[in-house]
Order: sequence, then structure tokens, then C-alpha cells
Amino acid sequence: MAQLFYRYGAMNSGKSIEILKVAHNYEEQGKQVVILTSAVDSRSGVGMVASRIGLERKAQPIYPDTNIYDLVQSIKGPTACVLIDEAQFLLKRHVIECARVVDELNVPVMAFGLKNDFMNHLFEGSEALLLYADKIEEMKTICWFCAKKATMNLRIHDGKPVYAGEQIQIGGNESYYPVCRKHYNNPPLAELKALAAAKNKGE
Repeated sequence: MAQLFYRYGAMNSGKSIEILKVAHNYEEQGKQVVILTSAVDSRSGVGMVASRIGLERKAQPIYPDTNIYDLVQSIKGPTACVLIDEAQFLLKRHVIECARVVDELNVPVMAFGLKNDFMNHLFEGSEALLLYADKIEEMKTICWFCAKKATMNLRIHDGKPVYAGEQIQIGGNESYYPVCRKHYNNPPLAELKALAAAKNKGE
């Protein structure tokens, strides 16, 4: 039976590389996969799944008016799996459409993304996936500043932590660090300043 999977993790937990790996495994067996990603994150270009280790692949972008159910239904040939990157940026409506893909088309959907934003609020997409997914799994990574598991995303600007502002600000290691609860609430300011200085020196 097909299921709706939600695999979440903090920044740098390998979500995008996992999508590329799963797609490769399906396609190596001659099975068709559909790869989707939010159009919000355009760092590598709109409609690109890109990992931090340099691997990337073209995907179909999801816009606010995209109907995921109609998109999957329109694809020719049997679809073995739908893979979605940056799922935190989905609208609730998109997640319900993913559930319809599973329930009505019998096609498994695997969505990968963040769970909480830099203020420790749920994204709309992650909240809906927590409610609608059949199976929820955490992808683990370690805190940038210690050996504990990272569960939060710390936004930084000019070497200082940021705890308020717009929910969506696209960025990578120059703007966000995966951190444990302790270092989210009490980040090492001297180290943050040193990291910011090293970044500015490299520009």
C-alpha cells in the first residue's frame, strides 16, 4: 500500500542528498519517479534539488497555484514514487493533494523538509505533513557547536543570532546553523563573530 512519508531534519541533515539517492535507486530498476521542489528556494535555480556536497538534479517546481494531484495524474506511464524537496514551503492544500496522490492513485509520496523555522514555529507545510503523513521520520545531524543532536535552526546575521523577523529567508551555512536547544538559546557569540569574519574575508 502506498503511503505519505514525511522525513524532516534540521539544516545539513542530508535531506536533498537522500532524495537524489532514492531517485537513483528507483531509476536503476527502470522505475519512473517524479521529483518536485518548492519554487521558493531558488539558490541553485528554480526547480533544482541541490545537495551541499555538489550533486544536483532538475525537478519540477511547485508554485502556490500548482496542483500536485493533477500534475502526477497527467504524467505518462506508471509512476513508482513522488519525491518532494523543501516540503516545509508547501501549502496545506499541496499536502492534501499529496494525500490524494497516495489514496486515489496509489503512488507513494516522500516529502523531505525542515520541521521548525528559526523562531521554532512550524512551517505551514511541515504542520500539515505532521497531521496528514502516514509515516514520520527524523533525519539526524549534530549541533554546529557541540556533539548533541541538532533539533533547531539558528539564523545569524553579522555574527549575531536572530530570533525575530520574516519566517522565510532563503540561505545556507552563511545564514543558518543546525543547533541543539542549548546552543539555540545560548549560542557562542565569540565563535559566531569569528565565523562571520571568516565569511566576510572570503567574499
